Amino acid sequence: MLKRWKLTIEYQGTPYAGWQRQEEGIPSVQQKIEEAITAFCQQECRLHVAGRTDAGVHAQGQVAHFDLDYGDRPLDGFSLTMALNAHLRKEPIAIVMAQEVGEDFHARFSASGKLYTYRLLNRAAPPSFEHRLVWHYRRFLDVGAMREAAAYLLGTHDFSSFRAAECQAKSPIKTLDVLDIESFPLVCGGQELRFLVKARSFLHHQVRNMVGTLALVGDGKWTPLDVKAALESTNRAAGGPTAPPDGLYLTDVYYDGPVKTGAQLPE
Repeated sequence: MLKRWKLTIEYQGTPYAGWQRQEEGIPSVQQKIEEAITAFCQQECRLHVAGRTDAGVHAQGQVAHFDLDYGDRPLDGFSLTMALNAHLRKEPIAIVMAQEVGEDFHARFSASGKLYTYRLLNRAAPPSFEHRLVWHYRRFLDVGAMREAAAYLLGTHDFSSFRAAECQAKSPIKTLDVLDIESFPLVCGGQELRFLVKARSFLHHQVRNMVGTLALVGDGKWTPLDVKAALESTNRAAGGPTAPPDGLYLTDVYYDGPVKTGAQLPE
């Protein structure tokens, strides 16, 4: 009997060329999970994902789905989660949860919004434990000025100034629901900044381009009004630099309505 399974996935994106399958020999997150599914059930299943992450980008709440015919054998969400993780144990990838869902569920098209978090380590000393997991910015950043600039980006706009040249979206018009900047002081000086960005959908590199631009404001090289002018220009050349992928995390994907779930914990 064919059943649809929703996977919530966590991964460190550093070793991979992004989510999407690549040419033979180039590792991707999708490839590794699909191989784990095949090793578990001896079937080739295609994963459909909520949002494809780029090379080096991480996830704490990525969502994908696939269809599996496991016959009459019993299979619940917890058992599937444990089985896939057993085959992923050599990879920095974890299936956090597997849920049985209806056939009308689609990881991408059923999503009502996505939350990205961008982490920036703002201190002189480089990271040791979190190398490739944050953007290291040595010069002090003025968070107040960055928040003032971020306010201009909220709402519905033409975000062409923050759109990658290779973006395939049909329209540059997007609605940014949340752009918060949190600051956490560090024991030995400096701060960690976390940019929380929520929208229904994003342009390619939109979050990284906005963070890179806001960093110019925090560094005193731009004013908040410069960000407003860049947005209104609808010209990528007028925007700021692209922040590195190291600090970007797909934190959560939102869905409206109830989701039919299988058991998650053993009895």
